Amino acid sequence: MDYDFEKHVIVCENLVKIYKTTDIEVLALQGLELLIERGEIMAIIGNSGSGKSTLLNMVGGLDRPSAGKLFVDGKDLFKLNEKELVDYKTSTVGFVWQNNARNLIPYLTALENVMMPMQFNKSEKINNKKDRARELLELTGIGKRSHHKLSQLSGGEQQRVAIALALSNHPKLLLADEPTGSVDTKTSDFIMDMFRDINRQLNTTIVIVTHDREISKKVNRVVAIRDGKTSSEMITNYAAHLEGITGFESALANEIEQVEYAVLDRAGRVQIPREYLDKMQVDGNRIQMNLEDDGRLVLSAPPKQDAS
Repeated sequence: MDYDFEKHVIVCENLVKIYKTTDIEVLALQGLELLIERGEIMAIIGNSGSGKSTLLNMVGGLDRPSAGKLFVDGKDLFKLNEKELVDYKTSTVGFVWQNNARNLIPYLTALENVMMPMQFNKSEKINNKKDRARELLELTGIGKRSHHKLSQLSGGEQQRVAIALALSNHPKLLLADEPTGSVDTKTSDFIMDMFRDINRQLNTTIVIVTHDREISKKVNRVVAIRDGKTSSEMITNYAAHLEGITGFESALANEIEQVEYAVLDRAGRVQIPREYLDKMQVDGNRIQMNLEDDGRLVLSAPPKQDAS
């Protein structure tokens, strides 16, 4: 199949990840399909064990897929050798983790933390690196605290430093793992505002992995993963309604209409949520399907068999 790498920064086709131990084999991704456009800001949601963190590790080059196809910025992650993989993680992707201890070095200042990944970039002079770090700290609203160490910064301020650090080497893709999971609602809204500003100003593709379904009101597209597969997508025109407005007032967010779509894989299969099946009183693995004259597809439980 031909892929449009000019349009899509991430392409996942039938992506599989299997974790093996001596006693057990876990199928974490089961033929996942996903396309993410360049310059997009979107979220991936799912319950614990759904496969969303596994997907993040695959895209970030932290773990190798078992089967399928995975391209990021036109690079085939199945074919990268170890040196190419290090270059990929240094220059193509930036990471923001929920745990700031994983993002930052505590004995360095905010400025020194942001400059640290730039040491691997030999093409820029040290003064340029300092200027870049200062610009990123200003962009994330922490410029006045650039010479403070982590112990002198709040959790929200540390997260802003972490976002600046993730952007230091001009990544094409920013991956954020539960970036609002350890902060209060006000700071969470500020961080989401900041992601939108970064996306708009730098045209950086941003993928937020979270279990928080409220995120769906703050990005344009949400992909839900269940049992290692893409199960549904939620689309909203939230950005169009809030153009030029800063802050995510919850009352306004609740007024935004969202549409959720089931996702077909390449074989035409679709996942039906368990709660839907329960409401339909489906018992077993069969379901009745009828195509109406107006084009609607109607699903129902098959008639129960008479035990007599």
